[in-house]
Amino acid sequence: MIIPWQQIAPDTLDNLIKEFVLREGTDYGENEISLDDKVAQIKAQLETGEAVVVFSELHETVDIQLRRQFNR
Repeated sequence: MIIPWQQIAPDTLDNLIKEFVLREGTDYGENEISLDDKVAQIKAQLETGEAVVVFSELHETVDIQLRRQFNR
């Protein structure tokens, strides 16, 4: 189930995004990107609808996914 990010308390949303970024551990190549910049990138993706916050009732977990991955 998609949870509208606008309905999540700002501090909770920030913590969710930080946890997502740190868990992903993505390599960004030669240029290191700061945690704040990565968080800002994810926020921008949520704002444009490219990424969504997803709640799994089965697993009782919350995650961030790209919309195209969620729609599969």
